[in-house]
Amino acid sequence: MTRKLWHFHGGLKLKGHKQISITDSVDNTPIPAQLILPLQQHIGTPTVPIVQVGDKVKKGQVIATTQSMVSTPIHAPTSGIISAIEDHPVPHPSGLLAPCIIIDTDGQDEWFEQRETHSQFHLLEPEELRKLIRDAGIVGLGGAGFPSHIKLQPGQSKQVETLILNGAECEPWISCDALLMQQRPRDIIDGLHIMRHAIHASKCLIGIEDNKPKAIQALQDALTEDEKQHTEIVTIPTIYPTGSEKQLIKVLTGQEIPSDKLPIDIGVICHNVGTAAAIADAVIRGIPLISRYVTVTGTATQQPHNLNALFGTPMNFLLQRCDVQLDKMARLLLGGPMMGFKINNLNTPIIKTTNCLLTLKQEDVDDKQSALPCIRCSECAHVCPAQLLPQQLYWWSKAKDFDKVQDYNVFDCIECGCCAYVCPSHIPLVQYYRAAKTEIWQQERDKQKSDHARQRHEFRQHRTELKKLEDEQRRLKKKALLKKTQDVNTDETKKSAIEEAVSRVQEKKQQQTIEAKNTENLTGAQRKQIDEADARREQLKQDEDPN
Repeated sequence: MTRKLWHFHGGLKLKGHKQISITDSVDNTPIPAQLILPLQQHIGTPTVPIVQVGDKVKKGQVIATTQSMVSTPIHAPTSGIISAIEDHPVPHPSGLLAPCIIIDTDGQDEWFEQRETHSQFHLLEPEELRKLIRDAGIVGLGGAGFPSHIKLQPGQSKQVETLILNGAECEPWISCDALLMQQRPRDIIDGLHIMRHAIHASKCLIGIEDNKPKAIQALQDALTEDEKQHTEIVTIPTIYPTGSEKQLIKVLTGQEIPSDKLPIDIGVICHNVGTAAAIADAVIRGIPLISRYVTVTGTATQQPHNLNALFGTPMNFLLQRCDVQLDKMARLLLGGPMMGFKINNLNTPIIKTTNCLLTLKQEDVDDKQSALPCIRCSECAHVCPAQLLPQQLYWWSKAKDFDKVQDYNVFDCIECGCCAYVCPSHIPLVQYYRAAKTEIWQQERDKQKSDHARQRHEFRQHRTELKKLEDEQRRLKKKALLKKTQDVNTDETKKSAIEEAVSRVQEKKQQQTIEAKNTENLTGAQRKQIDEADARREQLKQDEDPN
């Protein structure tokens, strides 16, 4: 029974160039003299080096990692010496430098340690599988490189009904996934079933465009009868951009994902066929993600080919392997002609998300055509697969009115390039949308930093006021204690003075009593002598008195 298919809005029929780079085999590229490994090769938190310059590393050894959930470690693709940890050109539209670990390879390709294998993966708990996938550094190999273990953790409140493998590969020049499906169909199916076990999906669908008959047949032949009960290979029409996640889900299931939702919110999870093969390598063979298939093709390439390249390999190394005419190459694109971006430095390395190097001669580069005013033909809206209004997005992006841009759902734009492709005015529409997104993200980051700084300032003020209050309370408490001590001391002093006065009075009375007793015991002669002495003292006082 043929599965019913649906259609998404818009899209394009593009001339294909896949067959010129699909051969009977894939070449394993030699180990280059130097590997350059950016610390960020995926969406999420950048990794942090755990090695130092001068360290010897072996193949498969973790050289950078982070504790963040939205991240994966980076492994040494081969053995060698860490020669530097410094800024270097990386594959990014900005062309800016970023921190990289540089390995001078030794050619021995020596593994780090005994690899842990799990051929009976169905005996492992889902959490164990997710940990193995994360520790292997696996990210999505068909798009922006989102860490795969996160998409395999839907949460207890979400039920996964359908697991989809994306084998559409809709860019017209890229063929790495097509060749992977021809060469390693069993590994892809094994990886699919590992993911199915991790999320308990009810059914699996593998969507492949109808311009890849050999890949479709290879996967059909690799499926066992038991696996066909829950896994189906679906041939879909070749329409760009069917390979986009939301569009593929619409074609296979008829369901649309709301703008503020994810596929898991409608019970669907979608992964790339390359990701599935990498998961099989990690779980069954204990091999971390250290290489991938890369298509080297284009009008300036004499021998278009797919190469199995180690991460960190300079692009120039791969171009030489395919006899690229560097003197005739006017432009090098990373990715396809629709969504790829220009690379200026040929020493830029291959990373986890690198799927194609497209070389173009001067006659294939349309740099002379300048943008003309928009004629409001609405062709861009007709082909937009996300059903946006590209013309309005263009106006507001150009005006830098980012509130309006978000009102028109700029973040639903998948940057497929359909609008720019059909624009008769040759307006680089996607560049405006991409710039607007970048500016909005930067404003959001600045706002977060500002809010954080404000919160820190407010907390500091609160802490200062609290300290003042505590100091005042301590001062008042100390003053009260001192006053109490002084009052006690004053009372004790008064009491002591009174007691001393009473004591003196008593002593004086006692002395008088003694003198009185002594006077009573005097004889007449003695009393007479005392009276005479008193009379003389009185006479002397009178003589001394001048008055």
